[in-house]
Amino acid sequence: MRDGRKVAVIGAVFTAVVGAAGFGAYTLIGDSGAAGGQSRQDVAFSEGRTGEPAAETGPPSPKEVRETAARFLRAWQEGKADEAAALTDDEAAAAKALTGFRKDARVSGVRLEPGTAAGADVPFTVTAEVEYDKEEKPAAWTYESELTVVRDDDSGEPVVDWEASVLHPELTGGRKLETAEAGAPPIKALDRNGAELTAEEYPELAATLADLRKRFGDRTDGKPGYETRITDAAGKEVKTLKRLSKGTPGELRTTLDAKVQKAAVQAVAGKPKASVVALKASTGEILAVANTPAKGFNTAFKGSLAPGSTMKIVTASMLIEKGLASSAKQHPCPKYFTHGGWRFQNLDKFEINGGTFAQSFAASCNTAFISQAGELSDDDLTKQARDVFGIGLTWQVGTATFDGSVPVQSDAQMAASLIGQGGVRANPLIMASVSATVKSGVFRQPYIVSPEVDGRGLARAPRTLSPAVSQELRSLMRLTATSGSAAEAMAGTSGDFGAKTGSAEVDGQKKPNAWFTAYRGDMAAAAVVPASGHGGKNAGPVVRQVLNSVG
Repeated sequence: MRDGRKVAVIGAVFTAVVGAAGFGAYTLIGDSGAAGGQSRQDVAFSEGRTGEPAAETGPPSPKEVRETAARFLRAWQEGKADEAAALTDDEAAAAKALTGFRKDARVSGVRLEPGTAAGADVPFTVTAEVEYDKEEKPAAWTYESELTVVRDDDSGEPVVDWEASVLHPELTGGRKLETAEAGAPPIKALDRNGAELTAEEYPELAATLADLRKRFGDRTDGKPGYETRITDAAGKEVKTLKRLSKGTPGELRTTLDAKVQKAAVQAVAGKPKASVVALKASTGEILAVANTPAKGFNTAFKGSLAPGSTMKIVTASMLIEKGLASSAKQHPCPKYFTHGGWRFQNLDKFEINGGTFAQSFAASCNTAFISQAGELSDDDLTKQARDVFGIGLTWQVGTATFDGSVPVQSDAQMAASLIGQGGVRANPLIMASVSATVKSGVFRQPYIVSPEVDGRGLARAPRTLSPAVSQELRSLMRLTATSGSAAEAMAGTSGDFGAKTGSAEVDGQKKPNAWFTAYRGDMAAAAVVPASGHGGKNAGPVVRQVLNSVG
């Protein structure tokens, strides 16, 4: 018994219960040939106050199950919610749900076809007509459900055991049905030149395009589609049951460049894992983004990885500003340098005797940077990354991104941060922005949809590098790209360009993550190829291919 009202169906034959007044068993003759249309079974009655039978207490007969289900479904089909609800054991809840089926789910008509009963359970097919738009024909929606007939404990009458799941089998835990607009209108995404970008042609953009629809669909002239769905008790969508219309797409222009996008996809093709981003350095507009696998995690925008020696661009700018390094001046680059109890070394334990800071930067000498840790405050790199390069600010790109982290650290961890290890975290979007900042001299927050579309504010760095420091950084990156660790990858590149390699060690990983960031003309790009080895050899060709995709 549930809620003191329902009696479980436990068998087809019951033994008569004899009351105090001596009532015996009442035998009902049914389908076997006797009157009454019921199969033969014994049903017990309880005795009322006057000594007369008050209520049947046995399970509903097969005929009662069929007839009760038929009456309930007929009333529901005819739109008589109160009448149908009266045939249940929870009239108020049933009436509310059945009324909501018409009103909230926008069902203008319904056909209910019962199936063959299995004991007290009656399956049935629902074919509903859903009116979602006055200008469109109602949509047909068909699904299967089931009801159970029980005997009411008070009246003894057979009734429908009411649960919201009678209305639809997935309505549990306070869930409801509704027909409404299917979120934001669909979009027709365009590149910067007006070429359409579809998920079918550009599967690597599928998740980003879906996110752009959610964020900007209602900012276009598009018309949303309609759907019938399940919502939870708070009104939040749980599941779409029926897509009624697709809606009319509205055009949304992005900053992407279809030509550069295709080059980015080709550049990472064939690599199990790789990510690349390209920006227009003078504006921060995102020109391309690609990952492998194409439908995997968007590491290019949302990855959180140690950037390795590409971070030395940021560190170099800080050392130069503080007078701790200068391109043409001698700078230590020993095989080893110890700070905070850790002994740091260079790749293959190389050293540069009597060399300049420019040579150390071009060769990506770790100890040249670690050697200055004792001259720095714990928060110096954090401030430089945030205040000049925008790393760690809240970016408003137009889609989901991880905006970098350079936490304040001390001792060995602070020293490790100087070479892009320790707690420093970034992704290709951030490191492409670092090269763009060097090229243009000013941090311009990357974005994929113009802020003019929705009026959002872009992140702004508190200060900029002096023209002299910006020029020195460009010279350092040029030297690296022509005769340093990035020279092989950038060989044959023309115009104004610069680059920086990176190899980030990861605990438990045999090979480091390969990084590369560079600019050429007004384009900046960065790539990471996890667990592949040296940045110049593995990530460098990816970046170069993207940079060379335009004249």
